[in-house]
Amino acid sequence: MEYVFSDKTKRLTFILMGVGLLSILLGFFLGGDHASQRVWTSILISGFFFFGIALASTFFLALQYAAEAGWAVVFKRIFEGISAYLPVAAITLILVFLAGTFHLHHIYHWMDPQLYDPASEHYDAIIAHKEPFLNLPFWWIRTLAYLGIYIWFTRLFRKRSLEEDGLEPTNRSFFVKNQTLAAIFLVLFGYTSTTFSWDWIMSIDTHWFSTIFGWYIFSGMWISGLVMMSLLVIYLKSKGLMDFVNDSHMQDLGKWVFGVSFLWTYLFFCQFMLYWYSDIPEEIIYFKARIDDYTWVFWGTFIINFIFPMLLLMSKDAKRNAGFMTFVGCIIFFGHWLDVFMFVTPGAMKDHGHIGLVEIGTFLAFLGLFLFVVLNALSKRSLLVKGHPYLQESLHHHIN
Repeated sequence: MEYVFSDKTKRLTFILMGVGLLSILLGFFLGGDHASQRVWTSILISGFFFFGIALASTFFLALQYAAEAGWAVVFKRIFEGISAYLPVAAITLILVFLAGTFHLHHIYHWMDPQLYDPASEHYDAIIAHKEPFLNLPFWWIRTLAYLGIYIWFTRLFRKRSLEEDGLEPTNRSFFVKNQTLAAIFLVLFGYTSTTFSWDWIMSIDTHWFSTIFGWYIFSGMWISGLVMMSLLVIYLKSKGLMDFVNDSHMQDLGKWVFGVSFLWTYLFFCQFMLYWYSDIPEEIIYFKARIDDYTWVFWGTFIINFIFPMLLLMSKDAKRNAGFMTFVGCIIFFGHWLDVFMFVTPGAMKDHGHIGLVEIGTFLAFLGLFLFVVLNALSKRSLLVKGHPYLQESLHHHIN
């Protein structure tokens, strides 16, 4: 059972990319004040958002191996298809980082060498104190290490998965290898997902810090990845494919969306409540900028990403209804893009940021690119794995 990436669908992805590219160019040339900063900020927002979805898919695949979970085996090709976008995502992030390194934008304020020179009028004692960690050579070494590690593990998972297709289900050799690989990956991911959150996102607001920021970023990535998995499965089933996925599978995937939404909410509230309660000026500045200048986006993000899934995904029937899950999934998907917008824009644009043609167009460009890469990857192999020791358990998965 294979997916055919039709010319019509390809044209749609090209249209999305074309519209997005046009909006980016218009943003550069007709954007007025702060045009370049705004465009690069938009590229970072959507680039990081879709990077997180691809990485979350690799993480969730590794989690299934480590837990020896049988129910999700029927989704394995979906995980692999989404994670195929990871190398492309890495390239887009590197372009943003290179532009910052050569001062084509000032999203990363700390990259300005004058901030570290005591003789300069721009000297910043707080940022200078962070120089042992937050310096360009060390930062680039960490960045390339993160991306290299994630891509290497993703490719190795895929390679061994395809090799496993030629084995009998009773042969667990490749499964054991992937299980060991997954355990190593999860440990590395646990550390690096926190530090890349500091490096790429938290360092935008260089004076501010949060000890749970990495977990908060991770929870948003995870829920976005789960929603994308759900939407892709629903799309493929609407094409008459993946008939081996039953209501119980979809209910379990919906449970993950529901549950991780509460994890995100817990971390959102923990981070906000502790700083609000302490009311220390250098700590609340992060939230003050977002609440004062981006009020509707800040509170809208909370409502969409917590209230909507809590109210709409509580019942079993809601999780099993493809149309309803599509509706809720699209809303949550947009909500977590808004969450990334809130990570980046107030620090990068101060009070000059907003959601307009550039931001929406850039999102569409990355959505088109993401769908092209993922759907192309899904078309290369059968949507149902072979040789996995838990395949039969997954095919007969049933819950009341």
